[in-house]
Amino acid sequence: MADVAALAPDPVAMLRDALAGEEGLALDRLSRMEVSYPGWDEPPLRRAEALRRSGRFQEAEAAFLHVLGMSPTRREALLGLAGLLIDQGQGARAQSLLLRRCGHAPDDAAAWDALGVALVQTGDHAAAEAAFTEAQALAPGELAYALKRVEAACTAGSAETELARLNAASAADPLSVVHLMARGVVLDRLGLRDAAIDMFEAAAVLAPDQAPPVAVLGRLLARTLRLGDAEQALRRAIALDPADLDLRYDRAVVLLRLYRYEAAREELIALDRLHEGSVTTLCNLAAATTSVGMQAEALGVARQAIAADPASHRPRRALCQVMSYAEKVRGAEMLAALQECAARLPRGPVAPFANEPDPKRRLRVGLLSPSLKVHPVGWLTIAGFETLDPAQFDLIAFAEITAEDHLARRFRQIASVWHDTGALSDAALAALIRAEAIDVLIDLGGHGDSGRLPVCAQRPAPVQVKWVGCQYHSTGLPEMDWLISDRWETPPDLAPLYTERLLILPDGYVCYSPPPYAPDVGALPALARGHVTFGCFNNLAKVTPRVLAAWSAVLRQVSESRLVLKAHQVAEAATAERLRAAFAAQGIGAERVEFRGGSRHRALLDEYNDIDIVLDPFPYTGGLTTIEALWMGVPTITMPGEIFAARHAFSHLVNVGLADWVAEDEAGYVALAVRKAADLPALAALRAGLRVRVKASPLCDAPRFGRNLGAALRHAWAEWCRTPRGSDIQAM
Repeated sequence: MADVAALAPDPVAMLRDALAGEEGLALDRLSRMEVSYPGWDEPPLRRAEALRRSGRFQEAEAAFLHVLGMSPTRREALLGLAGLLIDQGQGARAQSLLLRRCGHAPDDAAAWDALGVALVQTGDHAAAEAAFTEAQALAPGELAYALKRVEAACTAGSAETELARLNAASAADPLSVVHLMARGVVLDRLGLRDAAIDMFEAAAVLAPDQAPPVAVLGRLLARTLRLGDAEQALRRAIALDPADLDLRYDRAVVLLRLYRYEAAREELIALDRLHEGSVTTLCNLAAATTSVGMQAEALGVARQAIAADPASHRPRRALCQVMSYAEKVRGAEMLAALQECAARLPRGPVAPFANEPDPKRRLRVGLLSPSLKVHPVGWLTIAGFETLDPAQFDLIAFAEITAEDHLARRFRQIASVWHDTGALSDAALAALIRAEAIDVLIDLGGHGDSGRLPVCAQRPAPVQVKWVGCQYHSTGLPEMDWLISDRWETPPDLAPLYTERLLILPDGYVCYSPPPYAPDVGALPALARGHVTFGCFNNLAKVTPRVLAAWSAVLRQVSESRLVLKAHQVAEAATAERLRAAFAAQGIGAERVEFRGGSRHRALLDEYNDIDIVLDPFPYTGGLTTIEALWMGVPTITMPGEIFAARHAFSHLVNVGLADWVAEDEAGYVALAVRKAADLPALAALRAGLRVRVKASPLCDAPRFGRNLGAALRHAWAEWCRTPRGSDIQAM
């Protein structure tokens, strides 16, 4: 006799069929099976939810299926399983469950909302808008439904229509927080950020006890660079909703951008304890820890992030960023880490390029950067781009619009086309670059947090070049063909430490545009004070224990000398106290080290009039900081290393004729500083003529640099016209 149980309808099996795509028959049979199975009770559903919360997704799915096997239309099980699938990016599978729930209970707003989320996940934004519209009609006061509706409408391409609808709705009910918030979202998507802020501020006033209006306001303010206001808004939102960990994380990120690294680090440590293993939290914690000068600890945090998600690109990028500042990291080790990082970037098939392989024709050159403005990238590249021959090169900018300063205006003047990339995904930006038929794409963002190297990994241009912008070493990216350098940054013996071919310029690898507001160079301070004042205005992330030990040795050997350490980080009491303790351990009293926090750029430059000699950090040496010191008449003691970031100051000093300020090792670094400090007449004479020397040097000779840069780009293009790839170093 056959096994009766084996022949009985199996709801679990039928539901599995439905989720696998065989929805028609299985769902029809399930919809007619309003059968009560003996033994059903609440604990199986609670078990399914507990498994979902603990991240045991396969077991949770089986548990939800078990509940649905006993009660096929059980609301909590349908929504719970659909939510589980959505969380795993399986929106298509979730739609079958949610359509059944909406058909069985069309007044269930939560089901319509979940259906909209599932449809968004599959890219059907028009259908998602319809689902969110149903949800909002059933619960008109639910802000989340309204915001999802407008997001779907904007993505579907009907932002203007949606704004007209909301304007009419607000006219009928001007005090509706829901309408104000929805209008703010649409205005933001249309690029009208000031108007959007007005909407969110009005909503926050009308609903002072609700967190969402203030939270959305804070996040938008952060994107418009009103960071102080953003931090206040997010702090207020956290007070209204202390359980929202996302708000605390967003505030920590804003604190990082405000240079309040100790405060950010404290918050990120607390968040890591609450949500142990969060890769995003750990990556930012690594950055904050590096920024307060704790490089060894930061390496440990970055490695924790990698262990939490070994396949991801981001934690490996965080490790590379920390390694560039850490002690005793060799070039080969740095390159290996960068290659590991680059290997985890997503890639797809690359279609053949239609660019005409004519080595002499006018080239379309793309500038890919988040920093075409007052920024080290701007100061060190704008003059070179301005002096490229416009008959030979057409510049197209792919950049975020985050500033309207004088350097941003100069970039706008030289770009024939400007694309705002702030809202574009990597795939969309890569497609845009290819659509513009770019011949040579120059990346100016590197592995920085806002850099777009993932775009370069998708090979949107036939020739791709790295220049400046978070350029601490090779990119490690096989798709990056060339790296612009000079013979001091990358001598032949260090070339194997790069995956790119090297475009070696005949002079330095950058061209400096001095700020028009730079103050005059003053007299040597030591002549009036009777003692030498050393200084360092670099990012504190560059100041390692070995650097502190070398500086302390200099101070011990130069009688009555002082050190001025200027960085945003030292304005925080905990950081300053840790540094005082480190100097005290080296026998240097607090009266001999002065800490100065951040200041506006002109004021910072003027503070070089208090400094006799700059002590460069290592291994990450000063780049723009060294050049600014030279412009203000202050020479720098430096010690080059193996990686690119370890040789910036060396290149700049040699280019202005100060090779005698370069040391070979730490003992030589200390001895050189002591020797230079002992000859005040020579220091005074050097200071008096240094700006003139810098101005006349290749470092500031824009026409000369433009010719060299143009020749380098033309050479890279000609190489592609002959053969797409090569491996030898090309000296220009």
